[in-house]
Amino acid sequence: MLRRVRTTICLDERLLREAKGYAAHTGVTLSAVIEEALRASFEQARSMPAEHPSLPVFRPRGSRGLKPGVDLSGSSKLLDVMEGWRR
Repeated sequence: MLRRVRTTICLDERLLREAKGYAAHTGVTLSAVIEEALRASFEQARSMPAEHPSLPVFRPRGSRGLKPGVDLSGSSKLLDVMEGWRR
């Protein structure tokens, strides 16, 4: 059995006005509108993937990963290596 509790929340005035209008238009209580909105929000959050999808990694043919001496921790280090390859 569901136990109902009374609570106080602060809402944006325009949002509250819209929720009250929706409740009156649909013939339900303001509490029911807020409960349904919370349920829908939680359901949507649960249905979203928890992790980002893994993306494919493409390497040129014959590539064996990073060249020796390449440090990707900073762009200046990478530029130094790239400049050295042009010489």
